Amino acid sequence: LSFAQQRLWFIDQLDPDSALYNIPVALRVEGPLDAAVLARCLGEIVRRHEALRTVFAAVDGEPAQRIEPAVGFPLPVADLSVLPEGERESLALALAGEESGRPFDLSRGPLLRALLLRMGTADHVALVTMHHIVSDGWSMGLLVREVTALYQAYAAGRPSPLPELAVQYADFAAWQRSWLQGEVLAGEIACWREQL
Repeated sequence: LSFAQQRLWFIDQLDPDSALYNIPVALRVEGPLDAAVLARCLGEIVRRHEALRTVFAAVDGEPAQRIEPAVGFPLPVADLSVLPEGERESLALALAGEESGRPFDLSRGPLLRALLLRMGTADHVALVTMHHIVSDGWSMGLLVREVTALYQAYAAGRPSPLPELAVQYADFAAWQRSWLQGEVLAGEIACWREQL
């Protein structure tokens, strides 16, 4: 694990039913939307980014990450369009709150989930929630850009336009652990002791 992941894992051990480190986003999509294409896009995102397939379990009391195989991505759809128009928004807000407040199980995953709300024939809300141990605010922008590029390609019957990733987050974590030790670590600790 990276040092940041180790901290988040430790905090989760203290309060495993907390949603404090959930990163929720609700995206309004106005216009035609094919839920199957969106699910395919999210599945490709999960396949591309190993961090989104990673789970964190204790091995002899220490956290260890395990990258799960890519198996597609379930995208449940809640059809709110059957409700009177005045009730749709309030129910959508309630569902968004429930989704953002539902905790993740770091040892079992998945640590990314989504729910598509159909508000009307050309009006949808995509609720996407990730745990901070596999994502951050900057990553959410990347996710939106990649889903947009994939959706345009898949909806037109083309393959993914995104190149394969040369480096995964686990590679960074391994580099960070190998670099931040010995004299480098001692220097960092000394600097922060002086600051504090």
